[in-house]
Amino acid sequence: MTIADSEKLRRLYDIYEQPMYRIAFAVLGDSQAAEDSVSEAFLRIIRHLRRIGEPDSPKTKKYIIKVIRSTSIEQYRKRRHFYNREATIDEALQLPDENTDIEREVFARQPSEILGCLTAEERRMVELRCGYGLSWRETAERLSITEAAARKRFERIKKRLISMKGEPDDENFKIT
Repeated sequence: MTIADSEKLRRLYDIYEQPMYRIAFAVLGDSQAAEDSVSEAFLRIIRHLRRIGEPDSPKTKKYIIKVIRSTSIEQYRKRRHFYNREATIDEALQLPDENTDIEREVFARQPSEILGCLTAEERRMVELRCGYGLSWRETAERLSITEAAARKRFERIKKRLISMKGEPDDENFKIT
């Protein structure tokens, strides 16, 4: 990247970062997801930086809006798929009908309660890896860490979840 490209990117960021965040937040309704969407949009913009004209031109503004909208909608669809999948998992964990309503309610809530015990960063790791199905490299990039660190953190989270759930740590129980 040349100095001129760096300067152009800085100007684009200064001008459009907040409007992009507002658009992403309007689509996603979540500040962390909106920040992720803006970051992803800037990564896409960087790939096409040489084709972008003056940062404050109407054509550039139109392009930036198009990129953030498509990035946010794409992320919304991924999140919607993740939450639909989580509901299916909750339903699968419900007990058979012969058990009392109280037992059913406790076991149906259990996955959410377990994930609720994780820190925001740990939940994000689980969401990226299990919910979105990202590779180790993609997960590491999103969290701004190395692949090795992502693997190790996920391994620790997995062990903690297994111990919290009270299941033995055996080779047959795998969270990928």
